[in-house]
Amino acid sequence: MVSERTGLVRALCGLLLLLAVTTPVTAGAEPLSEPFQWRQAFLDAPDGTRLHADILRPAGIADDVRTPVVLTVSPYRAHLAYLSEPRLRGGPSTDNLQADMFLRAGYTYVVVDLRGFGGSTGCPDFGGPGERSDVATAVEWAANQPWSTGKVGMFGVSYEAWTGLMGLATKPKGLAAVASFEPVVDPYSYLYMQGISWKFSGKPITENGVRPADLAGLEHLLIASTPARPEDSPEYQAAAAQLPMQCYQQYLADMTNHDGNSPFWRDRDLVGPLRGNTIPLFLGQGFVDYNTRAYRVFDLWNGLGPGEHKAWFGQWGHRTCHDKCGTPHFDTELLAFFDKHVAGRDVQVPGPRITVGQFDGNWRAETAWPPADAARVPVELRPGGYTDRGLLPGPDREFWSVSEPLAQAQHLSGMPSASLRVNGPANATVAVELYDIAPDNQATVITRGIAPVGGDTAEVRLLAQDWPIAAGHRIGVRVTDVVDDVWSHTPAFAQVTVTEARIELPLLTGTRTPDLVGGVTEGIVKWRNEKTIPLSPAMLNNATVSMNLPNRTGAR
Repeated sequence: MVSERTGLVRALCGLLLLLAVTTPVTAGAEPLSEPFQWRQAFLDAPDGTRLHADILRPAGIADDVRTPVVLTVSPYRAHLAYLSEPRLRGGPSTDNLQADMFLRAGYTYVVVDLRGFGGSTGCPDFGGPGERSDVATAVEWAANQPWSTGKVGMFGVSYEAWTGLMGLATKPKGLAAVASFEPVVDPYSYLYMQGISWKFSGKPITENGVRPADLAGLEHLLIASTPARPEDSPEYQAAAAQLPMQCYQQYLADMTNHDGNSPFWRDRDLVGPLRGNTIPLFLGQGFVDYNTRAYRVFDLWNGLGPGEHKAWFGQWGHRTCHDKCGTPHFDTELLAFFDKHVAGRDVQVPGPRITVGQFDGNWRAETAWPPADAARVPVELRPGGYTDRGLLPGPDREFWSVSEPLAQAQHLSGMPSASLRVNGPANATVAVELYDIAPDNQATVITRGIAPVGGDTAEVRLLAQDWPIAAGHRIGVRVTDVVDDVWSHTPAFAQVTVTEARIELPLLTGTRTPDLVGGVTEGIVKWRNEKTIPLSPAMLNNATVSMNLPNRTGAR
């Protein structure tokens, strides 16, 4: 039975696919190079939701041969389209999953559609109890199949990394390890920073932030509305057509709620449920990711329990380091992680516990991040004021505090925070940006954060970074209303006065000698090109403040 659909939703879904048609087919859309056997199955969640699964087995292997399993549970794997890219060839959707590598190594790869997506029935609930149940159902089903050893590892990027974390939270039988890269950890802070909406890209049209997070719910509903391919089974086609209007209404109402303390958002925050987790986790986060930003993922990482956990933190965007990171060893470490913890093979996982890519293109090993010797150094900023008016730039929207040229190199490693005493309307915002200013007065954004002005004090937690600052450079701090291409904010058209301000900089007290192979990433080049601005000498001279920075005492 085909459910109710409005003409608007149909038109928008068609527009999404039309935009995708104008996008060149990328290498990620190529079919798998490794031969495989493909079958499909449907499994039942406890509440009666029917979940669709694509099962890929190594070519030539008999049905009764048991293999370890790699599982991805996803909203993005409809047979017709992967996100906004139409899949002209049909078949299982495996773009960007590195399924070739796992099939070649003797794993069965399983892709299960979350409820409401692809060939699965039900209503999406954005990481809620329904989707968490789907993940647990998929893991236990895969572990109990006659072709499975009973050990399942989960792999994914972005939402598909989030479902891996849902697996850790639900602890289904058979889950042996999770590899989660650029994950959603707390969906509220993914969409909003203290109630202010992040802007996201308008792919496939542009990479820049052009639309507020409020539209993320609509985008996911459009993906959930992707129709089946003509050759799909009757059950798949029926499930793809069933998305009742009440699914749309409830989903959009929940997703546009800016109150981070509402039961909807707090129920989906996985930082608490994963505290003490001992199931091996391979976690990845790019400091220059424009999508899932380097924020609460470190709360999660530092709350894990004992276990053979592993992490890569560095200068890349919304991806793994399979390519474009200048590192030849990511895939080797990833496969070894699964071979040891899922396949039970007698291998050692190479590399350090934490691989860190610095913004200067060098790579190093750490045992903790932020590192233990990252001292939080308080720096007093200038008082000042600005007009919260958004849109058009101008000196009335900002004021700066700038250090003298550094006598000694410094290394920021962690999450800065700022505290400001403010006077202004509650609907105004205050953003804080940290800059690395070169001797030629070219200033590159290191990190940034935002908070509402409401009350006498604004507390701003900036995004994480790992950034060496060379001797002779200056550290700059810009206070403004909003960064227009980063957050969506309705201007208050009012004056905000900052009477006191302080920023805490997490600076390493020991020097670091890069000890890992690696080079400059694509993310560094892109960030420098997009986040560097010229500053006038007059402004720099008029904004200078004293910064008592630590004397670095040598290697740790």
